[in-house]
Amino acid sequence: MKFQLLEMWEKKADVVQLCRLFAVSRSGYYAGKARLKNSTICSTTVHLKAQFTKSGKAYGSRRLVSALQENGIAVGRYKVRRLMRLAGLKPVWKRKFINTTDSKYDLPIAENILNRQFNPSSPNKAWTSDINYIRTRTGWLYLAVVMDLFSRKIIG
Repeated sequence: MKFQLLEMWEKKADVVQLCRLFAVSRSGYYAGKARLKNSTICSTTVHLKAQFTKSGKAYGSRRLVSALQENGIAVGRYKVRRLMRLAGLKPVWKRKFINTTDSKYDLPIAENILNRQFNPSSPNKAWTSDINYIRTRTGWLYLAVVMDLFSRKIIG
């Protein structure tokens, strides 16, 4: 606010007197004035935003640098990082779809002996199980669970 008032009155009064009045250093005034001139939207930012949205908001600074260089814009990685931070561009990590079901095979199918009777009369007559894949930083973990249908407790 102080800077805008100073800039408004710059031509009508001496900058030194106005800086004293608003308790702003002269170097701070001129530095702020230079920052305002440099705050215009540069063409690199426009191209950066276009590439970022084209990628589905998935590209980080490294991929954006290579994409911009393919378009003939020479820019460094750290400048791209700074421009992304100023523009508020944060890449979103998307999960990969993995198709784990293959229903087209000629292998023998086990007989259905449970026949949808999920309430057995005594323990250890009917068990059910499932397997799940958990993605971690080091790779995939496999979680297998066996449950007794009578007590509904995990037994393995």
